[in-house]
This record gives sequence, structure tokens and C-alpha cells, in this order.
Amino acid sequence: MWQSSPPGSIYDYIRVASFSIGADGLIEQWSRRAAGLFGMSSAEVVGRDPVEAFMPAELRPDAHRAVSEILDGKEWTGLVPFRIPGENAVRGLAEIYVMPSETETGERAALCIVVDVRALRRIETDLAASQAIFGQSPFGFVLFGTDFTVVRANKRFATVFGGEADDHRGRTVDDYLARPEAERLSSTLRRVLETGDAVTDLQLVGTPPGTTGRRHWSMNLYRVHSGAGRPVGIAGLATDVTQRHIAAREAASARRNLALLNEASARIGNSLDLETTARELLDVAVPGFCDLASVDLYQGLLTGEEASPASWGGHHQESGTGSAELRRVAHASAVSDALPEVFAAGTGSGAEGAGDTGPPALGSVHRYPFHSPCAVALRTGRVEDVPGDERGFVHSTLAVPMVAHDVVVGLVQFSRTKGSESFGERDRALATELAARAAVCIDNARLYRREHERALILQRSLLPPGDPEAAGLDIACRYLPGNTATEVGGDWFDVIELPGHRTALVVGDVMGRGLRAAVAMGELRTAVRTLALLDLEPAEVLSALDEVARGLGTPGGGERSDGFGAGGGAQWPSRAAHKSREADLSEVYLATCVYAVYDPVTRRCTFANAGHLPPVVAEPGEPALLLDVPPGMPLGVGGEPFEEVEVELKEGALLALYTDGLVESRDHPLDEGLDAFRQALAEPSQPLEDVCDHVLTTLDTRHGEDDIALLMARIQGLAPDAVGDWRLPRELRSVGRARELAREQLTAWDLDDLVDTTELLVSELVTNALRYGEGEIRLRLLRDRTLVCEVWDAGLVQPRRRRARDTDEGGRGLQLVGLLSAAWGSRRTPRGKTVWFELALPDGAPAAELSVEQLLSMY
Repeated sequence: MWQSSPPGSIYDYIRVASFSIGADGLIEQWSRRAAGLFGMSSAEVVGRDPVEAFMPAELRPDAHRAVSEILDGKEWTGLVPFRIPGENAVRGLAEIYVMPSETETGERAALCIVVDVRALRRIETDLAASQAIFGQSPFGFVLFGTDFTVVRANKRFATVFGGEADDHRGRTVDDYLARPEAERLSSTLRRVLETGDAVTDLQLVGTPPGTTGRRHWSMNLYRVHSGAGRPVGIAGLATDVTQRHIAAREAASARRNLALLNEASARIGNSLDLETTARELLDVAVPGFCDLASVDLYQGLLTGEEASPASWGGHHQESGTGSAELRRVAHASAVSDALPEVFAAGTGSGAEGAGDTGPPALGSVHRYPFHSPCAVALRTGRVEDVPGDERGFVHSTLAVPMVAHDVVVGLVQFSRTKGSESFGERDRALATELAARAAVCIDNARLYRREHERALILQRSLLPPGDPEAAGLDIACRYLPGNTATEVGGDWFDVIELPGHRTALVVGDVMGRGLRAAVAMGELRTAVRTLALLDLEPAEVLSALDEVARGLGTPGGGERSDGFGAGGGAQWPSRAAHKSREADLSEVYLATCVYAVYDPVTRRCTFANAGHLPPVVAEPGEPALLLDVPPGMPLGVGGEPFEEVEVELKEGALLALYTDGLVESRDHPLDEGLDAFRQALAEPSQPLEDVCDHVLTTLDTRHGEDDIALLMARIQGLAPDAVGDWRLPRELRSVGRARELAREQLTAWDLDDLVDTTELLVSELVTNALRYGEGEIRLRLLRDRTLVCEVWDAGLVQPRRRRARDTDEGGRGLQLVGLLSAAWGSRRTPRGKTVWFELALPDGAPAAELSVEQLLSMY
């Protein structure tokens, strides 16, 4: 069938042209292809000698002879150079086939067929290169026609899919791929043919003939055109990427595992609660690692038993007993909630005590049979595979012991349901790591809980028992420890009775937490009480307490330094260990403290502050104020003196000392907390216990974040008729006058039973003041819960009790005071000293008389 040759046909590529030579040797006909090849139109060459028309001058003699031979009827084929028009001296090379012919008159002529040799060589090179690329490519190469059948395939493609390369002609994608993949590839081929848009890295999965393993291919597709631009098919280049796919899957699994470990580090152990930590583990594992999971912990661990961890379970080898009692503390599932029995099927444990059906309920206590995989895992500390259920819903389960510091604390089970991959070695390693991280957090929580309870017991034992009492003060106090999520702090308060019915009020806060902070608090509280017995001024007490705190914070102070072994061989500790210890102790043994001394006779209170929050005073009818007491440096810093501030308080005023847990939290700044505290004291006239409760319920204390200590005192000075105060001249007759004044005052107070003893002891103290003291003498009697007698003078020499010799006529006065009084002592005053004694008020029983031994002890 005749048809026109479209542009871009093979003749265009090989550049074939023709012309004819007449009997006269001149060009008679000149084809259009010849005009295109030589660049000369028919008007330019027809009627001309072809040799002269386009052959170089130096070749023309030989060319004329060849033309003569041709006209004599001889065929001729050869390579003829010619001038390429428009390219100056560039020459072309044409292969000419000359066929002799005859004109209608019988004359000899010739028909010449011309081919451009350069075009032929290019075509040969292109064909060879195409064949090499297509045939020798290590990748599968296939050419689909416009009907999507295989037109051509290379040897590599045939190697994968069988047979020889020619055997694949006419096949379709259905011959190579399963229906879903074949339909996807057919759709892609159609889109490439229609749009001309190439597709790269099309992922295909299939099973080559004669194999069972699934292979993965990456295929690039592009449309192929003819020289005229007409689509003639789709070329496909397929690369086997199975190993790359496996590597990518392993890399993705490794990244997933790494992400899970990172997530576990961030999410597991945020709470010091054992059950919460177990739930945090499952929140990480489900569904990112498995579909089902459960956590069992030993019952002994949860109840806080002090037995050795080995006795919790996993080491009892009696017949039929695989482990001690465990409690199901957490479980999680990513499958339907309508299938609770799945969990039982997934565990494969056969736990005893869980009931006949279903898994152990959350919170239930159970055991695992001796030969069960779970019991074996608990005994050996190794991961065990648990058989899947018969119904096939759960097909892969790992029983992973939770090991912390070589101790098994529980068991976690990870399960995967049908449709998920079974656990591999990489998964076993990840499961072990997840369980170990949770186990360490759980064991730390257990140890912390034990330390927290001990610290709390210690802390409570060091606080004042019951409701403290003091002369001239109504006292109420509150102490709220941090919850189990926060460590016990070092907050404390104390109420200390001082001579002269004075009272020391103390509130302090050791920086640091835990048992060490509680111990440090106890040491500082004991030191405060010891210093208070010396009846020092508040600033002196804090200065001495600062020395104590610094002594506790050095290796030679409160504890033995690390690095000295037993056996008498001292070894110097390393510098790093020394620095580490100093850093630790510097945190524990720094403390803040407010020390106040209240005198009920004058209603004056003297404050000294070591870096603590300022006291708050609320007077009747007035807003609460922060007292301006210089804060000073915290105890343990050293190097700075402490200042005192004396404040006169009105009757009924409210004094509050507190720690920062009451007014400071993460949610609001300290100033806001202090303002809220002052506003909460707007009704100081209410019962003091009610005021304390109102403060704690009103303030946003965020109870549990920090310890809270609150000490409140309502000022109630001694009544004027409860105080006797006289000044005596420095004369001998002042001794008798002092006895007389004491007798009269006691009679007025209906304390006749104490008159004789008081007269005797007052006489001794006034006599000593005249003999050893200086300046004017002051006698003061105070009646409250006890009777206190004070003798003041300007001398600085403190009285000292000594044993008199047999020949001494005196020196037994203070011995007598010590025997007859309930307590006695002396203290410095701003202008001298005060010597005092205290007598218990009569209770109706006859007064005790001194024994012979007591009287003889003075001689």
C-alpha cells in the first residue's frame, strides 16, 4: 500500500540523494535531496559538468576519466569528496553508486545514487552504542509499544523473568506482576504515554518465576519518540532494590528503636511512683513497639518490705511455685477494647490467682507456674518467648524480666497481634533495654520512697511535739512535708523557753533535700537549742550557728571524709572526689534561719535573720507588714556579721514566721506570694488555729512541691500585777530590803509556801551582786507558769559554781541556789549580767525538804 514518507524517516537520517547524467556528460536531473546534500539548487547544476559543479579542482582530472568510463557503460561505486557549500574549505565525503542507463535514442547516460558517508557513520555508531547500552546494561531494560506490549527486552531483564530476550516480545505487565501491582504499572504506562511526563523510582513488588522470595524493583519510565516527534513507545529501566529495601527497613527499624529509646529516656521515670513509672513504660511501648503489654511487680516491692530483694520472688524453687506473688500494676492495648480476652491469650502465662478466665486484673495479685516462660524469665533474668494463642490472634510475645542493679523487680510482657511482624533479635534487645530503664526507675522510686519515709520520720521526730507553750504567747504551728513525688526538705521550726519567761522562736530551712537534708536540719536544730541554753543574743546565736554549719559542711566537720579506708591505713582522697564531696555538702549544709527572742514583760521581740524571708506582723486594726530585718547571709557561708532589730509589739498582735514553701511556687513570683500571705492575715483577731487553717487554704501553696513550716504567735504580755520590779542601792541593807520585798510580793500572789525558799535564795543572789558585781542592783519577780527571780547588776563577771573547802566560811551560796531551785543560771545583758533562779508553783502538796546528803554535799 502506498503512503507518503513522513518527516523523520530513515531516509532523512541516512541522507540519500539522486541525480542523472545525460549522454553529454552533463547533469540532466537534480533531486531535491541532492540539492539539500550539496547545497545547490537544480538551476545551479542542471546542464553543468558534475565534476566542475561540486568536486575539488585537484580531483577533477581523475573524476573526468571516471565519468568517461561511466558513459561507456561501466558501473562504478566509490567515495567521492566534495565541497560542502557554505562551509568554506570543509569537504564532505559521499558514497556514489553509478548505474549506466540509455536514453530513448539509445545514447549512454547514468543514474547516480548518493549517500552522505558522515551520516552513515553516525548511524552505525548510534546503533552500536544503543545495542551496547540496551544489551549490555546490568539493569533490566524493556521497551513497551504504544499498545503496552513488550517490543524489546534486554538480557538482564530476561535473566530475572526467564527465557531469552526475544521470548518476551508481545508480553504484557500481567505476565510479570500480580494483579494489584500490574494494574498500578499499566496505569502509570498509560499516563506516561499520554502526558509525556517521565516517572522515576516507581516502586514495584513481585515474585520472579521459579522463586519464592518477594523482590523489590525501582522503575524509571519515559516516552520514546520518532525523529518526527511521534510517540512510538515507553522505555522502562528497572533496578533490583531488594537489598536496599531491606537495608532501609532495618535502618527505619533502628531509627524507630532509637526514637523509642529517646522517648523512653524522656517519659519513663518522671514520677517517683512505682505504678506511674510502669504506666509510662507502656505509654512508650504501645503502639510504637507492640500491640499489647502488661507490667507485673513483686508484691514485696510494692508493700515496702525490708526483706532482701532476692526474697521478693523468682528464686523459690519449690515444686509448683515459679515466683513469689506479683501484682498486675499496668496494662495497655492498641487493639479493640471489645476483646479483653485477647490479653489472656497474649500472655500465655497461665497465671495462678487470676481466675479461670481472662488475664490478671489490674491490681490483682497472682503467681506464675513453675515451668511457664514468665516464671523462667523471672528466675533466670533472661528474655523468654511466650507461645501464641491457639486462635492465632496474638502470634508473638516476649516475657522480659525487669532487672535493676542485678535484681529482678518485675516482669513486662510485650505482644504483637496477627498482621504485625514477629519479634526479632533487634526487638528483643530493645525490649530488654526498655524494661531495664523502667526497672532502674522503679528501683530508684522504691529506694527513694524508703528514704523519704525515713527522712520524714526523722524530720517529724525533731519537730516540737504537740502544741508548744510559752509565757505571754498563744502559739499555733503547721508543718506540711512534701509528697512522695518530691524529696523531704530541711524545713524546721522550734519554740524554746528561755530564762525570765522569755521565748525563742525559730524557723529555718536547710538547702537541699532528702535524708541528708533532714539529718542536717536535726543537727542545726540541736545546735540552736544548745546555743539557746547559753542565753545568747539572737545575733550571737546565728554567728555561732554559722560556725556549726560550716563545720558540718567540711570533710572534718560533721562526717568522716571519704577516702580513708579501714584497717588504719589512711589514704588521701582524690581531688575529684574531694571536690565532689565539697559540692554535695555545700548544698546540704547551707541553711536560712530566723531567730527571735520575745520578752513578755516588755512585749519586745529581738530578731536576727540569716538569709531567711522576713517575719510578718499583723497588729489589731492594721494591715499585716513585713518586718524590716536585715536578711544577712545564709548559715554556712560565713564572713558576714548578723544584725539585730528590736520591735515592740502591741497586745494582741500576730507574729508569723514561715518558710518559702508557703509563699513561693513555680506559678507566681515571690512578691505575689508575700502579698497574698499578708492579705490572708487580714483578720488576726480570729482564733489562732483558725488563722493558720485560713492561711493554708487561701494561699496557692502548691502543697507537695516543697515543705511548708508555719509558726504563728499572738502577743499576750504578762499582766502588770504578775511582775515585781525594784531597784536597790549598792548597800548592805539592800539584802534585807530584797528579802522584805520578795516576801511582800509572794504574799500578795498567795505564794506563801515559797516565801522561805525565795527569801533565802534572793538573799544569796543580792549578796553576790554586792560582793562581786558593780553598780545599781535590780530585783525582779515574775509569775506565770513558774516563779522566776532575777537579780541584775552592771558587773560583767559571770558567777561560777564551785565546791567550797572545809575551812571556807563562804562560797556555798550558788550550791544552795542549785539545790533549792528548779533551775538557775546567768546571762549577759547590754549593761551587765542577770543571775536568775526558777521555782515551781505550789500544787498543794508539802514542799520537799533537802536531804542530809544534799546538805552535806555543800561541805
